[in-house]
Order: sequence, then structure tokens, then C-alpha cells
Amino acid sequence: MARLRPLFVVPIAALALAACSTAAAPSSDAPVSLPPSQASPTPSASDPATGAIVTLRTTGGEEYRILLTDPQEITTAEELAAGDRDPLIPVGTVVRTGDGGVNTGYDWHIDPASFEWAEMTMELCDGRPSYVEDGTLSGNIFCPWSAEVVSVEAAE
Repeated sequence: MARLRPLFVVPIAALALAACSTAAAPSSDAPVSLPPSQASPTPSASDPATGAIVTLRTTGGEEYRILLTDPQEITTAEELAAGDRDPLIPVGTVVRTGDGGVNTGYDWHIDPASFEWAEMTMELCDGRPSYVEDGTLSGNIFCPWSAEVVSVEAAE
């Protein structure tokens, strides 16, 4: 059976932001308390205070690295590395600063605050890390469909 390639992005974060933006803002300046279950996510094997460096491999054997700081995203990366989850697509905003940060060997990196795992994305952001480096992929979003998690290491 042929695998269908997705043609669009379902921006879950954007939907959540839209839902939040329609809610009325609190009328007092008092801090809002979250229930204990939402106050702090469960930490993963990597230290969520510093995050994790995730190495991903795409077609052609190309690898790139991302810094993840969200404990849930780190847990998902660890599950993907262990083969405990169906494949997901890494999606994030490209920061072209001339400094790859943890993404050694490249002049760009993925903004950790923008990162998420997706089941479907648009084709325009699919490609290889070298396509981002040489400008073939000139958009702000990178989402290599073929990416597989190679390793997850605690950031220092």
C-alpha cells in the first residue's frame, strides 16, 4: 500500500493560540495559579532545565542537530529514538544567524521555542539540511519528512 504524502500543515499551536486569544483576559493583576498537574511538566531522562540535543538524519545520510527545551518534546524525541512511537516530522523555525549553535557545521539552527513534532506538514518545508544551508529552501520553516531521531543527549 502506498504511503500518502501530506500536503498541508495542521498548525496545532496556532489553533491553540487562536482559542486563547478569544478568551477574556483576567480583570485583576493577581497571578493565575495552575492546577498541580499543569504547573510543571514531568521531567524526562534529559535535564529539562538545560534541554537536550537531538540529532536527526534525513535522506542522503545528512544529519543536523536541534536543541529542545520543552520536556514533552524531549520525551517524544527519546521515544522516537527508541522506536517506541510511530514516525513524526520535526518542524521548526529556521534562524539564519551565521551561527549554528548546537547545529555544528551549519550557519543556521532551529529556534527551540518554535519546535514541534507533527504528523503532517506542507511539502514546501521538506528537504535536507544542506538545502537550508545553500538557500534551496529559503522559507522560515524546516520540516524534513524523512528525518529520523539518531540520538538524544543532555545539553550542557
